[in-house]
Amino acid sequence: MTPKADARHRVDRLWPEPALDLSLDEAMASFAVPPSRGGRPLVAINMVTSIDGRAQLDGTAEGLGSRVDRHLLRLYRAAFDAVASGAGTLRATGAWLRVGDDLAARRRAAGRASNPIGVVIAGKEPVPLDARWFTGDEQRILVVGRDHPTVDAPPGTELLRAPDERPAPAWVLGRLAERGIGSLLLEGGPHLNAAFLAAGLIDEVYWTVAPQLHGTDALPMIAPMPGVPGAPRTGSLVSVLRHTDELLLRYRFDR
Repeated sequence: MTPKADARHRVDRLWPEPALDLSLDEAMASFAVPPSRGGRPLVAINMVTSIDGRAQLDGTAEGLGSRVDRHLLRLYRAAFDAVASGAGTLRATGAWLRVGDDLAARRRAAGRASNPIGVVIAGKEPVPLDARWFTGDEQRILVVGRDHPTVDAPPGTELLRAPDERPAPAWVLGRLAERGIGSLLLEGGPHLNAAFLAAGLIDEVYWTVAPQLHGTDALPMIAPMPGVPGAPRTGSLVSVLRHTDELLLRYRFDR
């Protein structure tokens, strides 16, 4: 990372072991994805929201997070085996799930592919097969529901068809585990996050709190969804970083 870029990525570590004016790479140097659990990939959510919990600004997360948040997103991606989004996120943003040249080189040096495996999960809603997500040389998996109209995925993309109308998160994780994937990072949207929560399959949450109040009805990090357990799951705070007025939080959820 160049000195100029490093100057933009300064954070204070508030918890644990407080320290001031660190580079984000230094603060994240010890980050490691926990091992897979119970024969299925470990699952984490990475999202940015406003203070009042809105995860969208004009339909996407663009404009919510800072440069530091965007760099942190790439650091998280680089640590995982696979990165997933829902079809709605793909339609809204193109879901560009790569890590950048520096982190790709770091992954190759560790004997891994340049980028994590890309996963898009859809029920029967349309998938834009011309999206830039379908370009590039990284491995990609498109998971669709039983009745989805897609018959053939674009070249370089494996198509998995679930036995149900909407791919069940446990079924998806089972298919990913069969392919040697030990960790999955969810980058939304809120309905996909809700489906994994309803299935009890969220292990960690990486949450950037942007210093904004929106007062809109935009979707939150996790959308209201029938079947989500009524009793809340309680997480343990693992780390807190601060970049100016933005908070970068990590929580762990044990079974």
